[in-house]
Amino acid sequence: MKLTVDQDKCCGAGACVLSAPEVFDQRDEDGIVTLLTAEPGSAHHAAVREAAAMCPTAAIGVSESG
Repeated sequence: MKLTVDQDKCCGAGACVLSAPEVFDQRDEDGIVTLLTAEPGSAHHAAVREAAAMCPTAAIGVSESG
């Protein structure tokens, strides 16, 4: 699994951080998503998929082929 985030789309809702805090964080100044890891381990895959599905702006891209 490989992840990308589109910081221009992110509205700072924070659902991703609540779903997968080991993978996502937010910038202190504006709450925009940042990736802690672009290739999370299999233990985090379900939480990452949930985070991507819950993102109100579809700012999280998930590629299952990685």
